[in-house]
Amino acid sequence: MLLSGADILVECLIEQGCETVFGYPGGQILNVYDSLYTHQDRITHILTAHEQGAAHAADGYARVTGKVGVVISTSGPGATNLVTGIANAYLDSVPLVAICGNVTTAQIGSDSFQEIDITGVTLPITKHNYFVGSVEELADVVREAFLLARSGRPGPVLIDIPKDVQIAKCEYEPQETQQEVPKSAAKDIRIEEAAALLNAAKRPFIYFGGGVIAAGAQAEMLETAEKLDAPLGCSLMGLSAVPTDHPRFLGMQGMHGHYASSMAMHHADLILSLGVRFNDRVTGNRQKFAVGAKIVHIDVDGSELSKTVNAACGLRGDVKFTLQKLLTRLDNHPKPQWQEEIAAFRRDEECLLDKRTGMTPRNVICEINTQIGANTAVCTDVGQHQMWAAQNLSFKTPRRFVSSGGLGTMGFGFGAAIGAAIGTRERSVLITGDGSFGMNLNELMTAVRYNIPVTVVIMDNGVLGMVRQWQTLFFNRHYSNTVLDRGIDYGAFARAFGADGETAESTAELNAALNRSFAREGPYIIDCKIDKDEFVLPMLPPGGSMDDIITRLEVKA
Repeated sequence: MLLSGADILVECLIEQGCETVFGYPGGQILNVYDSLYTHQDRITHILTAHEQGAAHAADGYARVTGKVGVVISTSGPGATNLVTGIANAYLDSVPLVAICGNVTTAQIGSDSFQEIDITGVTLPITKHNYFVGSVEELADVVREAFLLARSGRPGPVLIDIPKDVQIAKCEYEPQETQQEVPKSAAKDIRIEEAAALLNAAKRPFIYFGGGVIAAGAQAEMLETAEKLDAPLGCSLMGLSAVPTDHPRFLGMQGMHGHYASSMAMHHADLILSLGVRFNDRVTGNRQKFAVGAKIVHIDVDGSELSKTVNAACGLRGDVKFTLQKLLTRLDNHPKPQWQEEIAAFRRDEECLLDKRTGMTPRNVICEINTQIGANTAVCTDVGQHQMWAAQNLSFKTPRRFVSSGGLGTMGFGFGAAIGAAIGTRERSVLITGDGSFGMNLNELMTAVRYNIPVTVVIMDNGVLGMVRQWQTLFFNRHYSNTVLDRGIDYGAFARAFGADGETAESTAELNAALNRSFAREGPYIIDCKIDKDEFVLPMLPPGGSMDDIITRLEVKA
């Protein structure tokens, strides 16, 4: 059939299984929006308040569904407003397709109105990007972009479509969704090497990340843990891969990780790493990181193997398929002495828990735990609240923790929570701080317009908490530009946008507010007042090691 480029694009989106896309229109993408109008009975478009919010919404949608998220913008500032969202998806390995309009091919390079070389801008932060020079290549480009976004290590792909390509017509033939390249395990010789190391280990530790979720390798990982009699710890991106209350799970590891998890990793003689990076927030001082441990690293992305820490055995392959083959080669050896050490780490951690009453950060998160169900997606922004959430949230289902890990994007949360609510088709929860919330609070109008059920819990301490914590510890309490004290009445703010909201100054008030928010439709804001001197602990100081871990701190005025 003879179709315009705009219609071919929308048909290809539907062909790829897209039910919902996010975006913001403008002059150079109007033909696509006209086609979306024509096909609105087959594909839903969510208009956000800002293109960055649209990118984060597509990101959140992708994380909770496992599908490719789609965001659409016009040229120039519309395209550049996507950059932070694209970079965020790139660093967290989220499958995303960003579609931008551009000026006509004849105007390219002439600095015409709202022209920008968005493929050049985004080259370092995409798996691949395309400038579509003719309508005849458009369908193949879209299909390939989706395939690339979800294959191997997932990530964002950008498609830049000039306006004349959207208008031009050519024949379009529908196709079945392209299947990914068949996944494969690592080489047998590497699996044999890994099995020998694992079978010889006396204190094994399994460290996993978002790659386990992407590969759907949770069952194989748990079976491996049973065979090795090993504890489990994860990166921020690995949270929700296994139930929080699983008896082998010690929690998040790293700079602000659980004490028991970090100590077990520190004392292990072998670390089996699954779909995870060894970034600086995990290792601290790399010269002192896990010096007594051999590392067996399995990842679909071979560039991660021995990139920052040397692996005794690096296995490039799909985590699920590689574990399946590895399991047949593992011995079943109980390790009672190692389990006694793990139990001691757990007891030490129990002694370090903040058990104060009142509106402490831990108590706020525990109140949220009482409200969320197995399918509830919990999203965060970035800062102290993110770490308190990571330390204390309880999960039953994979893909239900949505947070910006690699880029650490303040303002990520609200857009992501909107996308997550649409993806799960139920209420999501956003845990944010007053600093992060101020970055993209405009997306409240999106949630109101579409009546999207999002409960926003603002951990309001009047400061940029994480930066202030560093200023307290390492900058002689020079609180340069970290005191906010904006005096915003967030309940009134919510009502001004057409939402509901209130302030909670006690755990009883928070519990009642959470109950009210879950009983209503649409967005609901809860302003939780907490003290500005609440700190995230444990903490590894920058450049430090587990020998330098900070577990207690008293702040005096």
